[in-house]
Amino acid sequence: MKICGIICEYNPFHNGHAYQIEQAKKLSNADAILCVMSGNFVQRGDAAVLDKYTRAKHAVCAGADIVVELPTVFATSNAEIFATGGVNLLNSIPAVTHICFGAENADKAAFLTAAKALKDEPADVSNRIKTLVADGKSYARARAEAWQEKLPDELLHAPNNILGLEYTKALLKLQSSIEILPVERMGSGYLDTNLHGEYASATAIRNGMETCTDFQRFVPKFVAADLPNRLQTALQTLEKYAVLARAKEEIAQTPDCGEGLENALKEAAKTGVSDIVEALTSARYTSARIRRILLQNLLKINRNLISESVNSPLYLRVLAAKKERSDVLSALSEANYPILARAYDDQKLCTTALQCLEIDRFAESVYRLLYPNTEKEKSVFYGKTES
Repeated sequence: MKICGIICEYNPFHNGHAYQIEQAKKLSNADAILCVMSGNFVQRGDAAVLDKYTRAKHAVCAGADIVVELPTVFATSNAEIFATGGVNLLNSIPAVTHICFGAENADKAAFLTAAKALKDEPADVSNRIKTLVADGKSYARARAEAWQEKLPDELLHAPNNILGLEYTKALLKLQSSIEILPVERMGSGYLDTNLHGEYASATAIRNGMETCTDFQRFVPKFVAADLPNRLQTALQTLEKYAVLARAKEEIAQTPDCGEGLENALKEAAKTGVSDIVEALTSARYTSARIRRILLQNLLKINRNLISESVNSPLYLRVLAAKKERSDVLSALSEANYPILARAYDDQKLCTTALQCLEIDRFAESVYRLLYPNTEKEKSVFYGKTES
């Protein structure tokens, strides 16, 4: 069996995602599509617009064969850790032959060349990055500027290209036989906030939900039916409480924290700043980074756990699958990671994997505080006509 993997968030699932699944099947000539999807919290440091079971169902209804969860420790981390975690899961499955990702630039050779260069970063580039960061630039902007004379500019500036490079780097580091399959994004850019054309970004759709703008035509009908149920959450309040409750030393151990940011976070929470993210965002510290720190602190994710998780066998936790694809489940059973499907399957896990699973379960509990009607833990198998 040949499986094509997609690392995703589907926040929410939209027409562009359906197009990618279609292209992944066509270009990889794979027998099945496996999605490794973020759980109830996502990489931008926010709660997902719909719970993970509903979003996994949407993926299966749109053509994916099976969806497994990307552990929360990876799903809420920066691009490098997010990509490494997803690639580790896919690489554990012998049947996975391709990884498909959306990209602003779908040149496979360019991704391979750039990833090889980034993997073996020369001293002059490293020093230039350090200098630019010291001058007040974010790491992402500093890296792009330091490499601009050596690599194609668009690869280090466009969001999907950046993730694609991280996937490719992770595969090279593992010396994996999995092939990359970049597919050009259709329509709006990743950060485009406008609803127009045939394909809109997830960002634009989320904005449309908040402003009650007509966004339904940019998502499949079975997704649109679920989206209006979204409510405003109290996530910021929970995050402020967590900052107040935890010691500075603990906050400093969150993966994206550094350079004394824990002090600024504590001060902002104590003084009653209405929006900590807005107050602390700057050229050096992006809003996404601040949101991730707040979320990682709330979920008690620290650097040691991230480091151990990257280097340890974890698990394949099935969120949704097609009923008729028992062959895909059989292929997953050949993986180096155990499948979690029954109540006592966690007894198969090592210490680090158990810690990761506990974070996943804690994240589910927090999400249910925010959205009380959220689906409880279950794996769902869908037939051909179910939606």
